[in-house]
Amino acid sequence: MERHTKLFGRRLDHEERVRKKEARQGHQASKDAQNLRGLRAKMHQQKRHKEKIQMKKQIKAHEERNVKAAPEADDPSNPVPAYLLDRNNPAAAKALSSAIKDKRKEKAARFSVPLPKVKGISEEEMFKVVTTGAKIRKKGWKRVVTQPTFVGQEYTRRNPKFERFIRPMGLRYKKAHVTHPELKVTVQLPIIAVKKNPNSPLSTQLGVLSKGTVIEVDVSDLGLVTASGKVVWARYAQVTNNPSNDGCVNAVLLV
Repeated sequence: MERHTKLFGRRLDHEERVRKKEARQGHQASKDAQNLRGLRAKMHQQKRHKEKIQMKKQIKAHEERNVKAAPEADDPSNPVPAYLLDRNNPAAAKALSSAIKDKRKEKAARFSVPLPKVKGISEEEMFKVVTTGAKIRKKGWKRVVTQPTFVGQEYTRRNPKFERFIRPMGLRYKKAHVTHPELKVTVQLPIIAVKKNPNSPLSTQLGVLSKGTVIEVDVSDLGLVTASGKVVWARYAQVTNNPSNDGCVNAVLLV
């Protein structure tokens, strides 16, 4: 192989192919873990366990690389002179680790939502089959969305001949009752977009408003200002009720 490489060189996209192959290894490992059975599964699990241990050790070594740790008091190889016994040894490791933990907690709190776990909605409950015309009645490829949805201001329906998902006008919502968790104030704010629906990417694409959905609302009327003094125009909020049961959208602002 080395002689062939020296004589004829490599493909022009060799590095890219190697990079993609390494990127696919995670997917292949996941597929093997799900599909292997019996002794092969045990051997694969032992191999992955050892790899994870090595990975954690490497990450820990990287974190503690630049940390000044205090020398152990009982270590005879590091004797301390008598005039230094009353001084404190430099121990920045504990302070640094606690600072890292606090920083991670703050970062996690920024993305925490009021409802972390939400019960999903089945497709049978969300979509209703529509059959139109005598010739295509057997196919029935059209669907009516039976859950409340949000569509933008500039939304226009497609030609009925090519429209697969139908969102009825009576189930479209434009505003939500948003509660500020710190100020304990509830205000009706216009919805800008549906950021994430935990049920499925299709629900997010269709703008379905179900319990746990993260939406973007216009908060310009609230007069919120950032630390640097800039006015906040939009913020994320999470839907906390079932709009299909209540007939309105209630949400909590993610501050």
